[in-house]
Amino acid sequence: MPDIEQQMILSAKDAKDMQKAQDAALKDLLNPEKPRENLVGVAKGIKWSNGQPTGKPALLALVTQKLAKDELAKEDMVPAEIAGMKTDVLAVGELFAGQAELQPEFEALALAKRIRPAPGGYSVGHKNITAGTLGTCVYDRLGDPGDAIGIPSKYYILSNNHVLANSNNGQVGDSILQPGPFDGGTDPADRIARLNRFVPITFFPQVPLDKHRNLVDAAVADGNFDDLKREIHWVGHLRGWLPRDQIQVGMQVHKCGRTTNYSIGRITAVHATVDVNYGGGRVARFRDQIITTNMSAGGDSGSMVATREGNKAVGLLFAGSSVATILNQIQHVRSLLRIEIV
Repeated sequence: MPDIEQQMILSAKDAKDMQKAQDAALKDLLNPEKPRENLVGVAKGIKWSNGQPTGKPALLALVTQKLAKDELAKEDMVPAEIAGMKTDVLAVGELFAGQAELQPEFEALALAKRIRPAPGGYSVGHKNITAGTLGTCVYDRLGDPGDAIGIPSKYYILSNNHVLANSNNGQVGDSILQPGPFDGGTDPADRIARLNRFVPITFFPQVPLDKHRNLVDAAVADGNFDDLKREIHWVGHLRGWLPRDQIQVGMQVHKCGRTTNYSIGRITAVHATVDVNYGGGRVARFRDQIITTNMSAGGDSGSMVATREGNKAVGLLFAGSSVATILNQIQHVRSLLRIEIV
């Protein structure tokens, strides 16, 4: 009998060897002139057969839901192979970048309260949003380009652009509240930080999806040293971070977030190009993303996701559905915001 755990793992070498095939899949499956119904992205993963992982690499067509062949038009079907690589279909649901929404099952939220110093996992948000999650607390990267040296000039809350910068609409210096406004936070009584910088998100319909180069939904806000705490509630202290080429399909990961508290997931796809709905008709296409099994709900956006073994940061949670969760590669977050995590 094969080891099921091992059959779920896509090695870094296999992922690298798939790049040319994935480039071909992006041109074919996400061709803007021939859009496929139900398709929201392409990724690298493992082929499954009869509900079991095979251990063989496959290009994954990411769909909102799996449909029977007789329910699909011929032009919407995914070919069995692309550029010599087997394909498979992974249902990821309707993907949204989620702030908090009132859901009956999450009415009594343990992490939706004020706390000082504030650790990762608790409610936080820009003064004009509902609420998201404080990922962890970080500081400026100093030195070029090696490890931080000396005394950091500022200390930050790390979360998403849509949590701290109101999806590009925030201004540097805006109040960041803990807890977020939806959870009772008011300005200035609950102000914990001020927006410092964010990576802008490119949106459709202003820019066609095939022109998007989004890598992260991320921002930082600077606060007082004694108001911030680097430990993540229930997860503990991070013990480093994993470069993108060391993050593998099959890895078990965990997080703590404002809505669903502590949860565990498994990485199902890497190097994903995926379209995410931001509401109001806005959609953003992200490249080089991580997909996990469902481990979040609205309000968990901004959570830091780490490996269960070793507690190393892998990604910043920013979107999801009832069946999948989407993460930014922590390597991209770190480099684009010029921050240090540990």
